[in-house]
Amino acid sequence: MNKQIDPQDRNIKSLFQDFYRVPDYQREYVWGETDPRGEGGEEVEQFLSDIYSEYQNASKNDAPEYFIGTVVVCREAGDVFDLIDGQQRTTTAYLTLCALRDKLVALKADVPEELPGQIIYSSTNWQGETTQSLRLDLQYEDAGDVLRRYAEGAGTDAPSDGTRSIRNLYNAYLTIKEFIETTLKNDPAEVRRFYGYFTNKVKIIRIETPTVAVALKIFETINDRGVGLDAMDLLKNLLFMNAKGEEFSKLKAVWKQLTDAIYQANEKPLRFLRYYLLAAHDVDGRLREDAIYDWFRKNAEQTNHEKKPLAFAGKLLDAAKAYAHFAKGQNVAGEEEAGIINTRLLGGKSIKQHFILLLAGRSLSPANFSKLADDLEKTMFVWLLTGTSGKEYERRIIEAAHQLNKISDAQLELFLEKTLRAERQTLALEFRRTLLGLKTWQLRGFRLRYLLAKLTQYIDLQAYGSSASRDRLSDYTAGGNDIEHILASNASFEAMEEFGEGAADIHIRQCLGNLLLIEKAINRALQNGRYSGKIVAYEQSKFLLTKCQADAAAHEVGKDDRITATVRKLESWQTWNAVAVTERQEFLSKLAEVVWDIPMPSASSN
Repeated sequence: MNKQIDPQDRNIKSLFQDFYRVPDYQREYVWGETDPRGEGGEEVEQFLSDIYSEYQNASKNDAPEYFIGTVVVCREAGDVFDLIDGQQRTTTAYLTLCALRDKLVALKADVPEELPGQIIYSSTNWQGETTQSLRLDLQYEDAGDVLRRYAEGAGTDAPSDGTRSIRNLYNAYLTIKEFIETTLKNDPAEVRRFYGYFTNKVKIIRIETPTVAVALKIFETINDRGVGLDAMDLLKNLLFMNAKGEEFSKLKAVWKQLTDAIYQANEKPLRFLRYYLLAAHDVDGRLREDAIYDWFRKNAEQTNHEKKPLAFAGKLLDAAKAYAHFAKGQNVAGEEEAGIINTRLLGGKSIKQHFILLLAGRSLSPANFSKLADDLEKTMFVWLLTGTSGKEYERRIIEAAHQLNKISDAQLELFLEKTLRAERQTLALEFRRTLLGLKTWQLRGFRLRYLLAKLTQYIDLQAYGSSASRDRLSDYTAGGNDIEHILASNASFEAMEEFGEGAADIHIRQCLGNLLLIEKAINRALQNGRYSGKIVAYEQSKFLLTKCQADAAAHEVGKDDRITATVRKLESWQTWNAVAVTERQEFLSKLAEVVWDIPMPSASSN
């Protein structure tokens, strides 16, 4: 066996005179991939447009060469090369050959004699039996046998959905087909000329290695520090490089489950990887995504990924499954977790730093995990309301995660007191000051809705107890409910006259104290009328806080029942004016301190 590393200057024509297979442990085909909004997938288009730009510089007698990169291969036995690095561009080049042939066939034009053999090689034995072999074979399960459809000229009928690779191969083929139709104008002569340039002048360096291990090391060197591939791909390579041959199939299966879990949750793999490290290991919060791979190279003793790559991959898979559940508002077991769902309603889709602490606590008992999620929700609201920067609260979350890793279930209460609850106490006075002066424009719409919904839900739970509907904050934040301005922003003359002094002051109208949550159907009838007329409609609301706006005492039903006990803690206003707005804002602020469990600092600590 040749023990040397052999770099070879190849063009596409000579490249596809050989056979290649992408081993089943390799990453999927990801060029052409789009996100749920239909964005992304520019790699194939860029690949073609870059080649076409050079093609346009060709003269009648000469043309510039165009270099598209390197591929790393290994031939341990037989005539087939294992493709260790470069499968994205190699697969795209192969699909381009398929699409060029298909277009010429569709145009009923002559297909260059060499072209079919660059896609499928036919061989006839002495018995007259003909076999056909694809020049490129994708062996990972995610691709199925779909590449054969493109190779055999059935690209237009190939499946467009199924697995990740099947979707991406379809998107890539479609992009190439559109390129031929639009840029090459469906002109047979132009298609053949571009084919000639593509196969003769597009160059690639093929690095042939004696063993897979050597190939993997070269792959790592070429892609060091995330150039060309990201840390997730490089980590996968690192694990396979340290794995034993008999572990490859198991490692491949684990890695596929891991990436599928993150992909299906529409999450970013690098964000997950960074959060996992911050949650599970003693990692500085300043770790950037582009530095993750370097961290793994320097800290193998922390993760043990070099000595036991399969075991490490298993731990990473467990974390990925939990992370995917968190992204769906679920606990580790995949059950709805109110604290996580509510934090999504509070923070929107972009705020996910709290996942770091959830990952650190994923081994807690279900009851304790719920406590952690609940306390996290409360603390996240305090951070966001008081304007704590994302960088700062992420730092505090990471510190808490490092502490959580060192405790048992029995110590959770003490941990919460010293971390999340202590954070809320530290910010208690700022929390109160912010709420007392809060105006609508100081909070994003969904966060203001969360605030009012949470206050309204709390009163209902206190009065009526738990139920399927009342337990779900989303039932309160849902589109069927409105944020009502008691003195409307466009109040009628009669309403302003009844309100009195300050009615025209936008600061009063946009105060938290001037807002309540009410069903949309009731709100439609309210419009911009007088408070004395509105309070009749407020009485019809199912939300006790809204129902009691004008007369709480009217809703007492007994002496010692929980509804009456709750109602007696509420304040109400028969008339509505600037003083009432201030009073109600103070009332809601005090209520918020209870709802979000804000322990006020003692006088001695002030």
